[in-house]
Amino acid sequence: MSCILLIIALCVVPLISCHEFEVNGKVLELDESNFEAAISSFDYIFVDFYAPWCGHCKRLSPELDKAAPILSGLKTPVVVAKIDADKYSRIAKKYDLDGFPTLKIFVHGVPTDYNGPRKSDKLVRYLRKFVAPDVTVLESDSAITKFVEAAGTSFPIFIGIGLDELALLNLAKKLKKNAWFSVAKDFSETTMALYGLDKTPALVALHPNFDDQSIFYGPFEDKSVEEFIRQNLLPLTLPITGESLKLLKDDKRKIVLTIVEDETHYESKEFFKLLRTAASANREFVFAYVGVNQWQDFAEAFEVGRKTPLPKMVVWDGDEVYYSVNGSESIRSKDQESQITLFLERFREGKVTEKTVGPSFLGYLMSLLGMRMVYIIVFLLAVVFLIVTMGKEEPSAGDPFHYPASGSTSVAESDNRTSNDKED
Repeated sequence: MSCILLIIALCVVPLISCHEFEVNGKVLELDESNFEAAISSFDYIFVDFYAPWCGHCKRLSPELDKAAPILSGLKTPVVVAKIDADKYSRIAKKYDLDGFPTLKIFVHGVPTDYNGPRKSDKLVRYLRKFVAPDVTVLESDSAITKFVEAAGTSFPIFIGIGLDELALLNLAKKLKKNAWFSVAKDFSETTMALYGLDKTPALVALHPNFDDQSIFYGPFEDKSVEEFIRQNLLPLTLPITGESLKLLKDDKRKIVLTIVEDETHYESKEFFKLLRTAASANREFVFAYVGVNQWQDFAEAFEVGRKTPLPKMVVWDGDEVYYSVNGSESIRSKDQESQITLFLERFREGKVTEKTVGPSFLGYLMSLLGMRMVYIIVFLLAVVFLIVTMGKEEPSAGDPFHYPASGSTSVAESDNRTSNDKED
């Protein structure tokens, strides 16, 4: 018996000794010497690649401090770590960083970009999806209720009522960071009534934040299921915000965009109900809206001014081009449902005028593409500046290049730090 214990001890001790990291609910501070060991030691590790001078990094740091103990206490823990990627440039180069902070979740050593929320509570909800099963199997009405409550309101929820998990598994693996997936194996008529189901099997799509629900009764073939899920990753209608613009860029459908004076007005809310009905019947489009009072610059990019009759509807490609539908630019106050239908009919018939969004907003759209374009521009400007400078001043012998004093900061370095400071 003692021999067996000795053999077990010899096998286990090396595993413990190579694990040099103390997991105590705090954010691990990594460097070049232990970074690779860290991402290979933990099944799930969330890494903040930061720079000490970055303002967004400084604001993110206390949020990570609050999230770390909660994430490390999960049934399947997520370790939170950070590394000064400005100092350890080899690490930054290896992971192709394009700004600070850059956030990545390493799952069994494989990195995935994190583009989710950064407030501690929402960050915890988001990262829980990475350690949850691809498809959660629910065995009772209470399990369904608890699953929906735990999922929260930040992401769509798909529940297959009376559906086998294999029907969702492949898609769930691909779209795990975008939504929650589950199947209910045991449920009552109460649950069916709660979700308005006429029969089973059925796939229910929920957007709790928008009080939005859609039901799919089949056919449960891979292509049909994928089409339903992808069309329901976004709610039927959604407001235009900086965050929703990022979601819209991932959706390939054209956007039926409505511009109103104020999203909070009663008349606007009543109009949005009509949009929801139209969206449900026209799934080839995404329906979105924005209020001039909520985002004036955005509205003005689509030729909306003080004298423009509102609501105004256009069809936008999500990039530079939008289409004004001839004879349906503005929606009158009477019989708006018929006017929305006519708007879509005329668009499909090609009765449109193609236009380009305003230049001020194009700059914002470019920022959504990432900071790599900014790097290129800064580099080209630096080359032009160098050529002009060399043309005006002859370098002194023995000193072919002029470097700034050690206590100063060059223009190029200052520009680089500004462009690297990612937006929240």
